[in-house]
Amino acid sequence: MKPQLWTDRAPAETIQVYKEWADEYDSDLAKRGYYTPLRIADALKPYRNQISGPVLDFGCGTGISGEALRLVGFNELHGTDITEEMLKKAEDKNIYQRLWLSKPGDAPAKPGDYDLIVAAGVISLGAAPAEILSDVLNSLAIGGLLALSFNDPTLECLKYDKVLEDEINAKRAKVLFREHGPHIGDLNMGSDVIVIQRV
Repeated sequence: MKPQLWTDRAPAETIQVYKEWADEYDSDLAKRGYYTPLRIADALKPYRNQISGPVLDFGCGTGISGEALRLVGFNELHGTDITEEMLKKAEDKNIYQRLWLSKPGDAPAKPGDYDLIVAAGVISLGAAPAEILSDVLNSLAIGGLLALSFNDPTLECLKYDKVLEDEINAKRAKVLFREHGPHIGDLNMGSDVIVIQRV
């Protein structure tokens, strides 16, 4: 596990980190015990019948979260990421109907394109900035769902929760589910899995 993961840095540095990690990413996380994608997928089970059309895996990386979503019955998946090398790994898994390379700071989609956007470990310290949470919410139609996670370093940072609280106070979002649990086993690191509805 790369020690520089959970720090603020420029987008170009983030791309470089994941470019260099792409070949070992899946095997590294499998050895360490990476629980959050499965926990997110499990949290979405009660809402499965509310979702029509494809699910967007925002910051899909190598497709670990997409694999978890398929296990609970989400079979129509789109994915986007800012790192070309990670996207190639996701493409090789043949689980996404559509994949594309996005630019840091881009909104993931046009409003209403997706009923569900998943961001497993993406809107977090060292990955996407806190403000992207608002952009992702803007990409959902009213009633759409965003499932994401805040790991322990992100929770300690406070600014990510501040953006979420601001959206809730502005009556643009409400939390349907939030639970703390394991994130990366051998680091004894946890994460909050959160399901938010756009209102």
